[in-house]
Amino acid sequence: MYIIKVKGKAKIPDYIQIRDENFVLVAYFRADRPMKNIEKFGLEGKEKELAALIEQLPFGKLQKLEL
Repeated sequence: MYIIKVKGKAKIPDYIQIRDENFVLVAYFRADRPMKNIEKFGLEGKEKELAALIEQLPFGKLQKLEL
């Protein structure tokens, strides 16, 4: 899977996109709110690691999600 942080503008907040190996969007959520249904993507128990990754992730740079 891949992750990208999208910069919001004005009243629109920053968002996180998680995409599968074919770059199909599988999750889209606000960067400042916890992700719901995290177990659906095999990331249960990795909430702290994901939050730390989101915090340091640069805007607009697609990265392979390795937790």
